[in-house]
Amino acid sequence: MPQRDEIRFLLNDREVALADVAATRTLLDFLRLDRRLTGTKEGCAEGDCGACTVLVGRLESGALRYEPVNACIRFLASVDGCHVVTVEHLRGEGGALHPVQQAMVAEHGSQCGFCTPGIVMALYALWMKTPEPDEAQIETALQGNLCRCTGYAPIIRAAQSAARYGTPAGDRLVQERDRVAARLAALRDDTRVMTGPEEDRAILPADVDDFAEVYADTPEATVVAGATDVGLWVTKFLRPIGPAIFIGHLDGLRRIEVNDSDIRIGAGVSYSDFAPVIDAHFPCLADYWSRIAGWQVRNMGTIGGNIANGSPIGDTPPALIALGAGVTLRHRGVRRTLPLEAFFVDYGKQDRAPGEFVEEIRIPRIAPGQIVAAYKVSKRRDEDISSVAAGFSVTLQEGRIAACRLAYGGMAATPKRASQAEAALTGQPWGEAAIRAAMAALSDDFTPLTDMRASSAYRIRAAQNLLLRLYLEHEHGAAMRLRA
Repeated sequence: MPQRDEIRFLLNDREVALADVAATRTLLDFLRLDRRLTGTKEGCAEGDCGACTVLVGRLESGALRYEPVNACIRFLASVDGCHVVTVEHLRGEGGALHPVQQAMVAEHGSQCGFCTPGIVMALYALWMKTPEPDEAQIETALQGNLCRCTGYAPIIRAAQSAARYGTPAGDRLVQERDRVAARLAALRDDTRVMTGPEEDRAILPADVDDFAEVYADTPEATVVAGATDVGLWVTKFLRPIGPAIFIGHLDGLRRIEVNDSDIRIGAGVSYSDFAPVIDAHFPCLADYWSRIAGWQVRNMGTIGGNIANGSPIGDTPPALIALGAGVTLRHRGVRRTLPLEAFFVDYGKQDRAPGEFVEEIRIPRIAPGQIVAAYKVSKRRDEDISSVAAGFSVTLQEGRIAACRLAYGGMAATPKRASQAEAALTGQPWGEAAIRAAMAALSDDFTPLTDMRASSAYRIRAAQNLLLRLYLEHEHGAAMRLRA
């Protein structure tokens, strides 16, 4: 397998080639300390505040796509073959302020100014995608940006008025897109990258088959997809992760295949990648999906990573278990498939052998008569970790519950089905009496812990009430959802 020992990418308008890049080196530290691009700020160093927001562009099926990401938890090695755009790259015609910056000035969208560059970059990404957004689109774009000064109202007004000062057609990223895409294509050489010191080695496999071989040969390595979890291991806990195998660039893990009976996705599909599929095929989960983290994290984080790390409070497993999802695991060329709920064995332990990785997730399509919903309870509505998450699937036949799957996160050491509650529902007439019986049975299914996010009693009550909510929303429809 051909190899190189340097990463290569575009930074604003310059090509960068770096050798000896440590796995734990963050993009933020490189920008600020090495290149003195200090408009990108360090606020939280955990992907929460958005002060470090930059755009990262990558080629997908020959097209160049830009997304806002958190530079504080994005590792430098992972931008190989990408275009990194910082706030310093923005400009209007004749060296004037960029339309988004001008709108922020006109609407007094900045006070202390610390968070402003990150907000500008998030709004810049929104402006390029939707020049005249509605308020809901603006709020979604700003989920990953925290501001303690403004109260957000002037920032929202700035987003609404940016198109008055210019349109994306005149923006340099639009005008130069073909040229940048050609430069990125020239950087692709289908080789394995191995760089950094031995104890902090970064490895970028050439393709999925190469990844399977590398991981089987170095099963002690840390696999890094979106780094939304691993990034905090480094920035908050100072944990070593070398050798680290970076897989976010592997197109073979980012495929989405829609079939008549199911939908199959590679483990590297991000939350943002999958959002259009949610809207088209699982619209009942759209509100839940939009509450997973913030925009920057949804662009980085992967569904396969959320599953593979085995967290009991991961957002995707409850909904996917309720839908009857399965996972395909791979070790070199050998694959095996198992139900998703069987993958989680105990806290921090999954049914995964050394050198074996999650390659694919299979999600059955919703069938006639099947009621599906997912809910999340957290201290903060947006960009927060779940105290309790729930995924429900109930299949009705002639007014009776023919089958059901009730899955919860935050209630046990792993994402887990509520078998006693399911038994209380199955075969019963669809109605509040059956739901109340299942709510009572949840106390037999779970003995949740008490921690900083919620007490055990609160978690049980919330889990019960979410099941009741499923019934009430189904019976009373949109009116109930608007009140929630």
